[in-house]
Amino acid sequence: MAAMSAHHVHRADLCVVGLGPTGRAVAHRAMRAGFDVVAVDPRPERLWPPTFSCWVDELPQWLPHSAIAQRIEAPTVWTRSQHRIERPYCVLSKPGLREVLALDDATVLAQRATAVGAHRVELQDGGTVTATTVVDTRGLAAPGSRRTASAHGIFVDAEVAAPMVGDGEGLLLDWRDENGAGPGEPPSFLYAVPLGDGTVIFEETSLGLRGGMPQHELRRRTLNRLAAHGIRLRGDEPAEAAHYPLDQPPPPVRAGLRAADPIRFGSRGGMMHPCTGYSVADSLALVDTLIEALRTGTDPVRALWPWQARLVYWMRTRGLYGLGRLTTAQSISMFEAFFTASPRQQRALLSDHDDYAALGAVLFMTVSRTWPFRWRYDLVGWTNRNRWVDYDYQAAIASGQVDRLFP
Repeated sequence: MAAMSAHHVHRADLCVVGLGPTGRAVAHRAMRAGFDVVAVDPRPERLWPPTFSCWVDELPQWLPHSAIAQRIEAPTVWTRSQHRIERPYCVLSKPGLREVLALDDATVLAQRATAVGAHRVELQDGGTVTATTVVDTRGLAAPGSRRTASAHGIFVDAEVAAPMVGDGEGLLLDWRDENGAGPGEPPSFLYAVPLGDGTVIFEETSLGLRGGMPQHELRRRTLNRLAAHGIRLRGDEPAEAAHYPLDQPPPPVRAGLRAADPIRFGSRGGMMHPCTGYSVADSLALVDTLIEALRTGTDPVRALWPWQARLVYWMRTRGLYGLGRLTTAQSISMFEAFFTASPRQQRALLSDHDDYAALGAVLFMTVSRTWPFRWRYDLVGWTNRNRWVDYDYQAAIASGQVDRLFP
């Protein structure tokens, strides 16, 4: 067995484990920087299932426009009132992103990693990869009872969706009272954007609940919203589901070159935004920081996570805990306060990696402007800290009840 494994040893400067958008970007940029790269993924040719979106100004300059499928100049937020966010937003093109992140000069192994260390990766077929550096960009495991992002999206033809979302429009957060949830039920909002392929995704979303919200409940709420706008579906529209933890912390500072663990990057490496669930844009923006640290021999974890960025992450987790204990009315009041903040303050929470001063200011301002006053106690965790823990959702509605929402 040892002799057989010897024929399957691959050596490289860099081994990237996991070829989602983040891993593919790391492998691509490292290859362009002159590294000998081996990439490991069980299904490297698969086009990624999730929809990826971000603010346009988050994307690195090296990423061409062909990676964008749909641009939305000013998305809309509905709280107590309508807010137009004057900041371009986009949906990424999965085929376009894959094309610009070509791996022509890398060795790509269609294998599952069974053990991932700092310099060695063991493969399911018995082979190994040894590398000067191993970067682990695999996704996160099921959240269990952790703080979770849950979403159920339905892809609707643009012509059918037009009464609610037109061409070039987008609903970033829609808190209007249209999803059929009562005041005593955990809150959720609608996210709806055109995808640039003739469809619009309508995605009911829950953020911060321990264990998340069940897919059948999110689907019920999505259908209720569509019905409220007179949108009737055939019943065979494609759908997507999301369910992942929001509280993955940054990696600890490595103990020099003797560190036993690989470099964790992307959502596995703390780049999942605790308050929004976004990770791809921040990861893409930080790829070159990682590559430059590897090129110069400096500690990549320190380069990626200076104290300012760690402080930002810590403050955002305070916001995550607040989100997970609010009612719908409190959530609306909190977001109404937040979207009166300055553009810099909004960006400090929504996307900036290390603007701790503006983030501290907007968190304080948001709490102080949330009204009625007593709701602030819930937001900061002095009361109702575990409001929705072990909430008993009703059972999945029968197919006959779902059919009533269709023609």
